[in-house]
Amino acid sequence: MDLEETFRRSLYTSYGENKCILLPKDEYIKTVGELLEATQAPKKSPRQFYLLKKYELLQCGDVQKLIRKKPNQEHPLYFATIEETFDIIKRAHIATGHGGRDKMIKEINKKYANITQDAITLCMCIECQRKRKRTTTKGIVVKPILSKDFSSRAQVDLIDMQSMCQGQHKWIMVYQDHLTKFCILRPLTSKRASEVAYQLLDIYLLLGAPSILQSDNGSEFTAQVITELKQMWPDLVIVHGKPRHPQSQGSVERANCDIKYMLIAWMSDNDTRD
Repeated sequence: MDLEETFRRSLYTSYGENKCILLPKDEYIKTVGELLEATQAPKKSPRQFYLLKKYELLQCGDVQKLIRKKPNQEHPLYFATIEETFDIIKRAHIATGHGGRDKMIKEINKKYANITQDAITLCMCIECQRKRKRTTTKGIVVKPILSKDFSSRAQVDLIDMQSMCQGQHKWIMVYQDHLTKFCILRPLTSKRASEVAYQLLDIYLLLGAPSILQSDNGSEFTAQVITELKQMWPDLVIVHGKPRHPQSQGSVERANCDIKYMLIAWMSDNDTRD
């Protein structure tokens, strides 16, 4: 049984408790017909008064849609059927960049009136489930690094993409401003120090050199060609983290994980290995 079928069955199970919110397709069509009769009936029943108070009909081409009855609303809020709910939540999830529950609720509430928080929680994205299962290291406490100004400290690191290389490009260089978390990504064909230095020089000419450049102890960052950058910017201080201790520059390491998960999600959405 696929994810969509499991989700739909869960909503139908909840339908008995939330009949006033969830609408199966046949109930939706029946409500539209009853509302049309109510608008034309000279003498209205209590049920018709209830429908006219809660719903309105909006003509969308040759289809009539149920919307919430609310005076002076800027945008109509549509009622969705149970059968449509999975696709609506999936589109909202992708539109928010695989955002979490709160982002999705905010996005969906702009357009729909009856998609519940429980329904959003049920519709779990496979890629986001993998992200939540990411193991975390406990018990390590590192003194935080604080920055007060833009470009006072920058961190640089490499992401190994050799298993999913794009042509000759096998690495991604991540340059992050520590205060704002603004990132610049550059593709690299290798880990050669000269190529890293070339990209750093280009970034410095674009944004200016930071007061402190922090990296790990990789040879691509400790080579002479990197230290020679100080000749152009004498005030630049280059520091290196502890060997085999990525927590010493945790900000850019966390950014590396986010970038990889964003790429994986994009590749999954577009069904590509490129």
